[in-house]
Amino acid sequence: MPNIHNHFSKSNLPTSLLKSKPYRGRIAPSPTGLLHLGHAKTFSTAQDRANFANGTLILRIDDLDRSRCQTEFLHAIEEDLHWFGVHWTEGPNLGGPFAPYVQSQRMSLYTNYFEILRQHGWIYPCNCSRQDVLQALSAPHAGDEDPIYPGTCRNRGLDPHSTPRNGVNWRFHVPQGELIQFTDGAVGLHQETAGTDFGDFLVWRKDDQPSYHLACVVDDATMEITEVVRGADLLTSTSRQILIYRALKFAPPAFYHCPLIRDNHGNRLAKRNHPNSLRNLRLQGMQPKYLRSTENFIAL
Repeated sequence: MPNIHNHFSKSNLPTSLLKSKPYRGRIAPSPTGLLHLGHAKTFSTAQDRANFANGTLILRIDDLDRSRCQTEFLHAIEEDLHWFGVHWTEGPNLGGPFAPYVQSQRMSLYTNYFEILRQHGWIYPCNCSRQDVLQALSAPHAGDEDPIYPGTCRNRGLDPHSTPRNGVNWRFHVPQGELIQFTDGAVGLHQETAGTDFGDFLVWRKDDQPSYHLACVVDDATMEITEVVRGADLLTSTSRQILIYRALKFAPPAFYHCPLIRDNHGNRLAKRNHPNSLRNLRLQGMQPKYLRSTENFIAL
C-alpha cells in the first residue's frame, strides 16, 4: 500500500498571500485522457486553499497538444470534477474577467510574449531534434523527463531576429550555474542549479505552438493567479518558469506542490491507467465522500 498523506487538510496559507491581493487559484487540466485520482487530489487541494482564503478558483483548459486533445475528454473533465465535488467560479463554461479560459484561444497573447523574449535576447532558435539531443549526451539526466540540452545551437550564430518563429524550436538561454530557489507551501525550500539540474528548455515549438512553460507563465500572470497548486512532479518546471517570469518582468505567484498519488507498485498514476480514472470509479459506484477521505484516497 502506498504512503498516505493528508491531502485534504487546510494548510495555513503563506502570510504574504493573506495580506496582499485577493487569492486567485487555478486548475489547468488537459483533455488528453480521463482524469485520475491524482488529478482529483491536486484539484481538491487547490479548491480547499482557495476556499480557506475566501478566494477564487478558475478552470483553465490546457489544449495546446492538438494531436492528443479530444472533445470527449473535455466534457469528461467538467462532469467528473463536478461529481467529485470540485467547483470553480471562472472558466470556459462560466466566463469571467480573464476570458478566454481555453489555451488554444489565447495564441495572440503567447506570440506577443514570445516576441518580447526574442527582442530581449532571452531565447534562441534551435534545429536539434530530441534524437539529436540524446545522441549528444553521454547519459540522459536521471532526475527529469527531459534530457538536459547540451547547448549545441546556443552559439551557432543563428540570427534570432531574422529567423521565422515557426519551423524551428526556440530555447530559453538559462543562466549556467545560477541557483534557482523558491519556498514551496508543501515541500519548503526547493533549489536547483540552472545548467546542471535543467538545461536550455523549449519555449516555442517548430509546429508554431508555445511550450507548456511559456503558456503557463503567460496565463498565470495575465489571469492574476496568486498561488499555483499542482503536483510535485512539476517542481523542476517551476524552476524553469521562474526564469520566464523574471525575463518578462512578472512577479511569480506562490507555489504549492502536492505529493503524488502512486499505485501499489510505487508508480505515479497516468491517464492511460483507466482503472484509476474518476470516470471508471464513478461507474463502479464509488462515492466521492469515500474517495476524498484521507485514509481511502489511494490508488485502488
